[in-house]
Amino acid sequence: MSGTNSPEAVKKLLENMQSDLRALSLECKKKFPPVKEAAESGIIKVKTIAARNTEILAALKDNSSEVVQPFLMGCGTKEPKITQLCLAAIQRLMSHEVVSETAAGNIINMLWQLMENSLEELKLLQTVLVLLTTNTVVHDEALSKAIVLCFRLHFTKDNITNNTAAATVRQVVTVVFERMVAEDERHRDIIEQPVLVQGNSNRRCVSTLKPCAKDAYMLFQDLCQLVNADAPYWLVGMTEMTRTFGLELLESVLNDFPQVFLQHQEFSFLLKERVCPLVIKLFSPNIKFRQGSSSSSSPAPVEKPYFPICMRLLRVVSVLIKQFYSLLVTECEIFLSLLVKFLDADKPQWLRAVAVESIHRLCVQPQLLSLEMLDKVEPPTIPEGYAMSVAFHCLLDLVRGITSMIEGELGEVETECPTTTDVASSPTQSSEQQESHSTSEQMDKEIVSRAVWEEMVNACWCGLLAALSLLLDASTDEAATENILKAELTMAALCGRLGLVTSRDAFITAICKGSLPPHYALTVLNTTTAATLSNKSYSIQGQSVMMISPSSESHQQVVAVGQPLAVQPQGTVMLTSKNIQCMRTLLNLAHCHGAVLGTSWQLVLATLQHLVWILGLKPSSGGALKPGRAVEGPSTVLTTAVMTDLPVISNILSRLFESSQYLDDVSLHHLINALCSLSLEAMDMAYGNNKEPSLFAVAKLLETGLVNMHRIEILWRPLTGHLLEVCQHPNSRMREWGAEALTSLIKAGLTFSHDPPLSQNQRLQLLLLNPLKEMSSINHPDIRLKQLECVLQILQSQGDSLGPGWPLVLGVMGAIRNDQGESLIRTAFQCLQLVVTDFLPTMPCTCLQIVVDVAGSFGLHNQELNISLTSIGLLWNISDYFFQRGETIEKELNKEEAAQQKQAEEKGVVLNRPFHPAPPFDCLWLCLYAKLGELCVDPRPAVRKSAGQTLFSTVGAHGTLLQHSTWHTVVWKVLFHLLDRVRESSTTADKEKIESGGGNILIHHSRDTAEKQWAETWVLTLAGVARIFNTRRYLLQPLGDFSRAWDVLLDHIQSAALSKNNEVSLAALKSFQEILQIVSPVRDSDKPETPPAVNVPVPVLLGSISGPGLSRPLARTDSIGERLGRYHSSEPPIVTDELEDLNLWWAAWNTWYRIGSESTKPPITFDKLTFIPSQPFLTALIQIFPALYQHIKTGFNMDDLQKLGVILHSAVSVPISSDASPFILPSYTEAVLTSLQEAVLTALDVLQKAICVGPENMQIMYPAIFDQLLAFVEFSCKPPQYGQLETKHIANAKYNQIQLFAPAEWVALNYVPFAERSLEVVVDLYQKTACHKAVVNEKVLQNIIKTLRVPLSLKYSCPSESTWKLAVSSLLKVLSIGLPVARQHASSGKFDSMWPELANTFEDFLFTKSIPPDNLSIQEFQRNESIDVEVVQLISTEILPYANFIPKEFVGQIMTMLNKGSIHSQSSSFTEAEIDIRLREEFSKMCFETLLQFSFSNKVTTPQEGYISRMALSVLLKRSQDVLHRYIEDERLSGKCPLPRQQVTEIIFVLKAVSTLIDSLKKTQPENVDGNTWAQVIALYPTLVECITCSSAEVCSALKEALVPFKDFMQPPASKVQNGES
Repeated sequence: MSGTNSPEAVKKLLENMQSDLRALSLECKKKFPPVKEAAESGIIKVKTIAARNTEILAALKDNSSEVVQPFLMGCGTKEPKITQLCLAAIQRLMSHEVVSETAAGNIINMLWQLMENSLEELKLLQTVLVLLTTNTVVHDEALSKAIVLCFRLHFTKDNITNNTAAATVRQVVTVVFERMVAEDERHRDIIEQPVLVQGNSNRRCVSTLKPCAKDAYMLFQDLCQLVNADAPYWLVGMTEMTRTFGLELLESVLNDFPQVFLQHQEFSFLLKERVCPLVIKLFSPNIKFRQGSSSSSSPAPVEKPYFPICMRLLRVVSVLIKQFYSLLVTECEIFLSLLVKFLDADKPQWLRAVAVESIHRLCVQPQLLSLEMLDKVEPPTIPEGYAMSVAFHCLLDLVRGITSMIEGELGEVETECPTTTDVASSPTQSSEQQESHSTSEQMDKEIVSRAVWEEMVNACWCGLLAALSLLLDASTDEAATENILKAELTMAALCGRLGLVTSRDAFITAICKGSLPPHYALTVLNTTTAATLSNKSYSIQGQSVMMISPSSESHQQVVAVGQPLAVQPQGTVMLTSKNIQCMRTLLNLAHCHGAVLGTSWQLVLATLQHLVWILGLKPSSGGALKPGRAVEGPSTVLTTAVMTDLPVISNILSRLFESSQYLDDVSLHHLINALCSLSLEAMDMAYGNNKEPSLFAVAKLLETGLVNMHRIEILWRPLTGHLLEVCQHPNSRMREWGAEALTSLIKAGLTFSHDPPLSQNQRLQLLLLNPLKEMSSINHPDIRLKQLECVLQILQSQGDSLGPGWPLVLGVMGAIRNDQGESLIRTAFQCLQLVVTDFLPTMPCTCLQIVVDVAGSFGLHNQELNISLTSIGLLWNISDYFFQRGETIEKELNKEEAAQQKQAEEKGVVLNRPFHPAPPFDCLWLCLYAKLGELCVDPRPAVRKSAGQTLFSTVGAHGTLLQHSTWHTVVWKVLFHLLDRVRESSTTADKEKIESGGGNILIHHSRDTAEKQWAETWVLTLAGVARIFNTRRYLLQPLGDFSRAWDVLLDHIQSAALSKNNEVSLAALKSFQEILQIVSPVRDSDKPETPPAVNVPVPVLLGSISGPGLSRPLARTDSIGERLGRYHSSEPPIVTDELEDLNLWWAAWNTWYRIGSESTKPPITFDKLTFIPSQPFLTALIQIFPALYQHIKTGFNMDDLQKLGVILHSAVSVPISSDASPFILPSYTEAVLTSLQEAVLTALDVLQKAICVGPENMQIMYPAIFDQLLAFVEFSCKPPQYGQLETKHIANAKYNQIQLFAPAEWVALNYVPFAERSLEVVVDLYQKTACHKAVVNEKVLQNIIKTLRVPLSLKYSCPSESTWKLAVSSLLKVLSIGLPVARQHASSGKFDSMWPELANTFEDFLFTKSIPPDNLSIQEFQRNESIDVEVVQLISTEILPYANFIPKEFVGQIMTMLNKGSIHSQSSSFTEAEIDIRLREEFSKMCFETLLQFSFSNKVTTPQEGYISRMALSVLLKRSQDVLHRYIEDERLSGKCPLPRQQVTEIIFVLKAVSTLIDSLKKTQPENVDGNTWAQVIALYPTLVECITCSSAEVCSALKEALVPFKDFMQPPASKVQNGES
């Protein structure tokens, strides 16, 4: 109270009181003067008290009646405002505890008046509450009046007031009892003498109670009166009351203050005498009432049970039983029997429900659950229940007695006689306990005892079982059930220990049946019962247990609903808590007494399997069962009670099988057999449907195996044998678990630390791994996946210690077939990758070959390309490992080989392995090569490519490790075998177009048929083999049959080169080139100590051919010297037989010739599919010749040259397709040679150079070379024909028009540059060789002239203008060298036929029939004329001066030609203006001058020559005369019409020729001119004069020029005779 009596609080109180009184005075000033006066005197009173007293609060309390008075008067006004003010002031006084008992009485009276006037009801309640809770001054009548006031307000019309009043009543009742408790607490230490309470009727004078207790007593007594509808003793003035409210108040008091009733006899008396009879009386309507009974049957109508009262009564009953059982034993039994009656079926449903709840509330309080009460669930009379309980205890005691007696004695016997000891049951036995009885005595004693025990058990077990079964069936109490089950378990174990199979199985069957739902059809229980228990006395079991009364089910709490385990789907079944209890007992039995169960394991496990199924427990890792969802049907429904139990059950189940490790071997076999037969049954049920199977047995087999690892050998075969069968089951879930169990066991077996360890016990290791291998024969992919995952885990955990288990593990990976799906292959491959990356060094070397085989087999799988490619990468990694660990592997393999050889000899058999008799390490390499070889002919191009690159890289990089002799196998069995297969596949490959490469991968057109894809493989393979032949020749040549191998290789090159595929054929030639670049080892006699050919390094070029997954590019170069050095120690240096070497080159030449002649031979017919070799191919072919020729030049003869010529000629003649031409050909105008043409000329160049430096006898080849070149020169005017193929001229080919399916147009090349280059070569060569005998004898010069005659005669008609110009210049060069040689050999007649040819050539060129093109410029014409002039100059300098060495006919022809040239008729196509220029005046002049110079030279040595000249002159003049005459005639006839242009031109030309002639004659020495000639010239004059009349101005001007020279003839006539001279 420190807060309210501090000085500040007191001061504040005084101030507030005064202000309250002032306010009251003010309010009542007008209406209520007495109140005003009282208030004012009150103020004075307060002030006085404050002034006079130090203890102000005490003084106030003493004077409280007076202080309160004004406020009470104020309330009396009944004015709301004043009343509220006064009540507030009174409450303030109460809260400061300054109200005396008298004042309190006055206040309550005032409140009562206000209540009766229904004023300020809520304020009243508040004031009462404050008054009663702040102090204890209100007692007795005042208290009862206050309580009645609250009750009265509870029954007003206003809801708010009602509820507030009810709450206030509850609080006030509580306050009354709390006061009593506090009072007891104060007086606790004073010991009182208990006074006997008289059973007097007037309850009001309870003199023994203290004041607060007395109030409480009176209040509780009146509450009972009111509920009983009697008048109250103490609560005077009550007008109304309800039973419900009364019962609620009673319940709260009983519940909150039990100690009051237990400690005070007066209150206990009230409880017994008043409360219990009241409850029983109020219950009567419920007891009598029967639902549905017709009213006619009972005379008076029965009162219906009223729910609110019943509800509250039951709550009171619950409290009574709960709190006061010890006080009210009989009453509680009555209440309980009432409760049980309420459960009857004919009671209202709600009543039954409420009763059940009450019973439940009692059951959760364990100290109340004594047996007598609970037995009355079926309502017997008390003595009956008592008898039953006694009987029940008897039964249990009987079981306990028999068991303890027999087991005690059994224990003693076992302790004494160690021979019969069951190790499992008495492991603690010590040697001191063994007494020195003879064994036989003990045996006898035991036999006697055993007979007695068995008799005892046999006598009682049937009766016991029948009684216990009935009790078990009827029992609804967990503890009772527990006791019954314990008795059955004890009996079962005892029978088992005594070996009484029938009785043991009967008790176990009873527990099993109790575990399962009623009527659950479990055949194993029924059939076993029928078969083993034919004993009549047992028949009770058959009926009783099956005929369970329906009522008994309803007493059990259902804790689970699930599916029965059956083949056909059925409805659901329910498990009660008793079933679960039985199940626990069953688990307990199996756990503690597993050793004596024997064959009844079958019963136990079958039952557990069904229970596990119904409860929805599913196996998890390690075989433990965990709660899981059912897969189908209505899901299992479990209550929370059983949900919390499940982990425990699961745990016990696991522990049961864990304890199997303590069973002896025989018992363990019983357990395993039982599990296997259960599993077989489950398998049968799961056939033909894909429902969820029962996996109990499989899971438990796994669990049993795992805990018995220490003696796994004894159970491994039956265990894994059965699981392998499960793995083959069609039901996927079943086999999945079979595999799970099997693989878990294998993994556990391998990781278990056995004694001795697995590394020293290979037999056990192989035994453990064997089932893994057996799984390979199962076709289900899911099982194989499990198997492979197991392998992967074994590798990850045990990879280092697999030892002899490797072949088995690798076998599992290798057993995956192509058709077994991608994921399987991928998993198996993962295992293999792990092996190759991590475990190659740890496995025995003998297993390496298996690794190679397995890796190879993955390469051949066509499910996923990446796996194939990666496996090729693995093979490369493996080869690298072989290379790095070569020595170690070789040693170990040789050791192993020796051991096997020895075994084989002992058995008398031949050791058989692949590639025998190569050494084992080499065999390993050969297996690797063979595998890669297989992959090189895989159907997929990418695989072939990768395998090919890897094979050749491997042979290239690591081949030096092989023994020399092994190379023979490599060449014949690996390389040539591969080449044969590739050639076969390539030539038969499909030419159909492949649209896409699977998925959306587009295929390049160069790879869009199988044939093209195989072409790539052929190319790769051939190149690889050729490279090996090139780089490893030093190893291969000494092998003995190298020349045969060489021939085979050449044959392959030939067939590839002749294949109708450009890519292959070209690559074949590249390989050909590669093997020809070999420099054969030279014998060096000066330095015998050096190995031969050391100076020729042959780098092995691998670049970075890396298969997928390769970590680094590999380039290994070791010079031949190093390698030869390596063999030098053991073998003599290799010196190649030169003759043999030459044979190789000639073989190569023959191949080259066959390729050349076959490939360039034109086909007979042509269509759009005709294959014509490509330019690059032909170029490569020809380019091979120079290198090849270097090796065979010593024996190269004319025949060979002939052959070469045919090929060169044919090659150059091959046309190209128009779509390729833009890439190969220069444009037509460029004078460039194609590569092929270059190569042809190079080949001939090499030849002629070789002939030049070669011996004399080689020079006979010159003419042949000239012939070849001249044939090429002819191409300039007449391109070669390629068979019957029509070729278009290149200028007409359709460029860039790709016509689908139209045959490609074939384009003849532009041969002009080639022909012209050939001509230059001819001139060049002739300049060097003109004097050679062969050249002279074979008429080379004549041939050259004959060839040149063609372009020269065509002149302007040549395809290219440059041709005839080059021909002229070449002719001039050749003649300048050749004519002196011809003159030299004039007498021999070797050149006779040349002269006419030359004359014709001059004739055809100088007087060509071809017409110059219209667009020829005047400058061009003049340049061309100067060329003609050069020819005439050659005649005048090189031919005519040497007429004596030249045949006369030839000279005659030349003269005729010059004569013709001097008056040659000009071209007819010129315009008038050009005529004077285009008449080849210079040429004519030159001809004239040459003629005249030749005719009138003073050096005329023979009359013959002079005659020729004179004849020529006279012919010339005669022609001039004729032309002039004809012109004059025509001119006259034509009149005014102009003459034809040609005729005018001709006359002009003649006139010019005449003037030229006269000029020439004048220049000549007079003595050289015949007089007759002059006469002829002068005779022309009159004719010329006649032409003067012509109309053409041009003719006139030419005439003028012709007439002018005649002035020189105008001389005075000489005298007739002068000095006798004429």
